[in-house]
Amino acid sequence: MQIAFIGLGNMGGPMAANLLKAGHQVTVFDLVRANMDSLEGEGAKAAASAAVAAKDAEVVVSMLPAGKHVRELYLGEYGLRDVLNANSLVIDSSTIDADSARQVGRGLAEKNIEFVDAPVSGGVAGAKAGTLTFIVGGSDSQFAHARPVLEAMGKNIFHAGEHGAGQIAKICNNMLLSVLMAGTSEALKLGIDNGLDPKVLSEIMLQSSGCNWTLQKYNPCPGVMESVPSSNGYQGGFMVDLMRKDLGLALETALKSHSSTPMGSMAQSLYAIHSLKGYGKQDFSSIFEMFVKNDKQ
Repeated sequence: MQIAFIGLGNMGGPMAANLLKAGHQVTVFDLVRANMDSLEGEGAKAAASAAVAAKDAEVVVSMLPAGKHVRELYLGEYGLRDVLNANSLVIDSSTIDADSARQVGRGLAEKNIEFVDAPVSGGVAGAKAGTLTFIVGGSDSQFAHARPVLEAMGKNIFHAGEHGAGQIAKICNNMLLSVLMAGTSEALKLGIDNGLDPKVLSEIMLQSSGCNWTLQKYNPCPGVMESVPSSNGYQGGFMVDLMRKDLGLALETALKSHSSTPMGSMAQSLYAIHSLKGYGKQDFSSIFEMFVKNDKQ
């Protein structure tokens, strides 16, 4: 299958590489030339622009920072909807606001181009391993069209509902994750402050009612778990600033639906403070450092 991939950052690059491994013909575009060079070494074709990459593509996959970038890519003055053939498929895996996803879906439908919003969960490690979870918004037929492509990059593929539903489900998941990470960090530091070994405490909570994903897969305390960002100076993984962005999307969505999200609001404030203290480019599990630093001031 002829696929164009737009946006080759920490997530997009490995995702495009997995499409190549699956035997697809992949043309790539990114504003950073070095990101394209690395994919060329794996068999991709580099394009001079997004429009060139998308020309004659059967499928376009995009992974971009925000809704404004996605809207501009597809619906802007030089948008891809004027380049793509009818009945082609667009898969946007960016995490953006649901309204932008719906707007792009409507705009592409005017040119008979299929669209799904398909944000991901699983982080950089999942992108590299091809084990991402895709949360898809679109019609039943659009989901069926996208599924074979998504299966080359992920392990769990969920159909959340119509356009925008993938985005809503993703921000709900990330809001909960932020609360769990902050709460787990707080609990571990409380134990440490009272003389407990964090490894022992983590094992106790893993086998008790406090068990959660952060303890199982992503412990925030340095030295407790190997091969996670907390044991690598909080490098790699999912940046604090990205979690902050996703929490902003969650709170904007809550405001529109008059939903009560007090824990999400608190998490957003914590991550905003953490970012302002200079941790924005570190992994989001570095929120643990907020509690550590407090007892040194």
